[in-house]
Amino acid sequence: MRRDKLKYFLIVECLTVAVSAGCMAQSPPNNVSSGANVPAARLPGHDTAPAIVTDFSRLVSEEGKAVVNISVTAAQPVATVTPLWPPAGSEDDPFTQQFQQFAYAPPGAAGLASQRSGSGFIIAADGYILTDSSLITKATRISVTLRDGRKFKAKVVGDDPASGIALLKIPATKLPTVKIGSPSANKAGQWVVSIGSPYGLNDTVTAGIISNMSRALPGESYVPLIQTDVTENAGDAGSPVFGLNGNVIGIEMPITKEIGDVEGAAFVLPIDEAMKVARQLQLHHEAEHGRLGITIQDVSWPLAQSFGLNRPQGALVSSVDPRGPAARSGLRPGDVIMKINGVDIPDSTRLPVTVADLKPGTSVHLVYWRDNATHDTTVALGSLNATPAETPAIAQVAAPDGLTVRGLTAQERHDAGVEGGVLVEKSTGAGALAGIEPGDIILMVDSTHVSSPAQFRRKAANSGNAVALLVQRDGQRMFVTIDMG
Repeated sequence: MRRDKLKYFLIVECLTVAVSAGCMAQSPPNNVSSGANVPAARLPGHDTAPAIVTDFSRLVSEEGKAVVNISVTAAQPVATVTPLWPPAGSEDDPFTQQFQQFAYAPPGAAGLASQRSGSGFIIAADGYILTDSSLITKATRISVTLRDGRKFKAKVVGDDPASGIALLKIPATKLPTVKIGSPSANKAGQWVVSIGSPYGLNDTVTAGIISNMSRALPGESYVPLIQTDVTENAGDAGSPVFGLNGNVIGIEMPITKEIGDVEGAAFVLPIDEAMKVARQLQLHHEAEHGRLGITIQDVSWPLAQSFGLNRPQGALVSSVDPRGPAARSGLRPGDVIMKINGVDIPDSTRLPVTVADLKPGTSVHLVYWRDNATHDTTVALGSLNATPAETPAIAQVAAPDGLTVRGLTAQERHDAGVEGGVLVEKSTGAGALAGIEPGDIILMVDSTHVSSPAQFRRKAANSGNAVALLVQRDGQRMFVTIDMG
């Protein structure tokens, strides 16, 4: 019995030594105290995952001092909307009373001026403030409230609806300012923070990530916008958007009725373009932008094939203002603009901002693709301020099968403002699935104008596997691609 106990003791002791030896073999060579924090081991060939950002308090504390609330009184309402604040409640409710000072009268109420609120940020210590242009539309009085509670009457230095930027000035000095950054240092997937002051609620902070660095939106600024998933609230227009280094990368822009309800997306005007406009507004009280007088769209792979390009590139001209600068220089629908002043145009988002950064009257040299060859022309730019902004159209995919077309009557051509084309009477099968609708007018097949159903059918049949149609709908023109395969 005693011998068995001794054997058991020796076996247990041997196992203990073996386990201890195994642990020692895996220990780091340097001496580390038991209370120290030891970093996790990194496997060969694998990087550690980046830390998830959970604390923005330091950024808000340092940069929020330059964010202001902007309260606007307008001579008349600019839109009919339902008030979003204060929340509904009884007049005796203390919560309702607390926020009653930030309420505004419903637009259109008899005898009351329209009130609205937004945000802005200080870019110069002597009182210059950047905000959203639509916030100050038709304003008769603008007041700015700083984070420390001081309130000032502001004057409009300049307003530029084309870009969406307005510059204000308040009579104050030695103010805190934001640090201006560069959007080019950022990319999709990175964290950003928006700090606003809607309704006087200082340090209203929302965070998210960049979804896309260059999003062209029809009817919006000529500048491609940064798309984020930051939560957008009423009154956030004009808020600065910061990178995690504390630098402003853009200014939050409101979503307009043309875009519709884009849930889960907020759009930001890049700060470098905003500052270009701000400098013009400060010096001249207005901003000048060049204009070509065309509507453009992206070149998709099917469109590139139909125009004889070896890859998608450039900006495709879908319509030309007959009285605009481009028309006088010979540009026409179906041309693909490849270069401007020797600089390549990789896609349609770059052309509008490049042109808009130039002054009206400036002569630009364009290289464009037509009939499977490059051509060039010189255009004297017009003024963007005098006409609606040029925005890229959205390309669609279409197919010829299932389309029933007929010729246009003289009255229909007059009403539509066209000289030829064919009218789509019925769209079924592939045509309907591709988006072609009854009532659309097909003006061109590839680079050839069509004026009869027979001409349309003949040209489409001889266009190979890829063909481009110029379609007019409700006065707007765009190219759509046909996959003959």
